[in-house]
Amino acid sequence: MSDKVFGMNDVVEMKKAHPCGMNRWKVVRMGMDIRIKCEGCQHTVMMPRKEFTRKIKKILVRSEEE
Repeated sequence: MSDKVFGMNDVVEMKKAHPCGMNRWKVVRMGMDIRIKCEGCQHTVMMPRKEFTRKIKKILVRSEEE
């Protein structure tokens, strides 16, 4: 899917929710690895970009930064 273009500070929804119950993640670091932070419990997870693009469901909020 080509609509999975994401950037820094975007809020995304993953295919599976976090164990805390929230499914809102903020992209806090980009590169070869992507670091996302759970908006519910502030837990961070780092995963390879390829895995992240496979597990992302949709972008909920786009960042205002250009």
